[in-house]
Amino acid sequence: MMRLCLALCLLFSFLQATSLFDAQSEGMGYRVERIASGLQGIPWGMAFVDEHTLFITQIQGDMLLLDTRTALVQPVFGMPFEPLYGGQGGLLDVAISPHFQEDSTLFFTYVKSINFQGATTLARATLEGHILTQWKDLLITHSTSGTSRHFGSRIAFDEKGYVYFSVGDRGMRDEAQELRSHTGTIVRLRQDGTIPEDNPFIDHPFALKEIYSYGHRNPQGLAFDPTTHRLYASEHGPRGGDEINLVEAGKNYGWPTISYGKEYWAPISIGEGTHKEGLEQPLHHYTPSIAPGSLLVYTGDAFPAWRDNLFLGALKLQHLNRIVLNKNGKVIKEERLLESLGLRIRQVIQNHEGHLYLSTDTGEILRIVPQ
Repeated sequence: MMRLCLALCLLFSFLQATSLFDAQSEGMGYRVERIASGLQGIPWGMAFVDEHTLFITQIQGDMLLLDTRTALVQPVFGMPFEPLYGGQGGLLDVAISPHFQEDSTLFFTYVKSINFQGATTLARATLEGHILTQWKDLLITHSTSGTSRHFGSRIAFDEKGYVYFSVGDRGMRDEAQELRSHTGTIVRLRQDGTIPEDNPFIDHPFALKEIYSYGHRNPQGLAFDPTTHRLYASEHGPRGGDEINLVEAGKNYGWPTISYGKEYWAPISIGEGTHKEGLEQPLHHYTPSIAPGSLLVYTGDAFPAWRDNLFLGALKLQHLNRIVLNKNGKVIKEERLLESLGLRIRQVIQNHEGHLYLSTDTGEILRIVPQ
């Protein structure tokens, strides 16, 4: 890994932001720039640790700091063990704590090996320069399986500072309806890993107390809206039926009992149909699948017409998906941006100026700024 990171440092030291194209949306001009390319691996998660420095996780296990002004990349060390890398698993999301300027704490999700099977795990550590210290696993979920797919996982914080993270169904569909497993759930914890007393299943005799919602398939997007205090998740359907959900405490989002998707092996509906009493409907669903790799609630000032919109990185249909909500949180419009690039967009975040930063599965970091 050291040789790889040193090579990257040399490579990126000489790169400059490259303008790719200009375009219009909602009467606003925007410019798409490439600020880095050639990352050796999929840049799965990103978080700003200061105004100009991106912390990047790569699924195979590397961690990097990218200076967005100079494109200089430097390695980060200190993860005490290698994540279980393979299939859809490895080192996944990263998020700064709500009090990062005071505590320098980062939160991670990754796949931990438990008897050679993977479990989605939430951890935290302190960033000191280019070193992680005080690494601590907060929750090793009950989600092991013999498959290497559907781990989730994204991280979000609400206005109270509770930390949420998503866990996929791990290829074991029916377990998404079982409260004795973390598979197919959104989990809520305090930042020290303890369980809030008002979690919805705290008094349930058989449920895992960390569970906040269940019946999810593979939620790889999770975002909290600080204005409306709503929590949104985006998740992969099977063949069709990708979803955006408004996540609320204790609710069941239906997988695999209901779904808008079909089986991979035949045009056969999954479950009992698309609706069932007691099971939640998505805010929006996509057929054919776009394969949503991330989710952002835009709150910046750089693009006023996009404020409060949802942005999803699309992997299969290779674009940036924009969703407009009305005041009641209902979807009223969809726009597909950046289709001409033909890139699998893995993650989308915003900086303090409201510029959008995107990672791609081809190892590029893109930026969207006003024209």
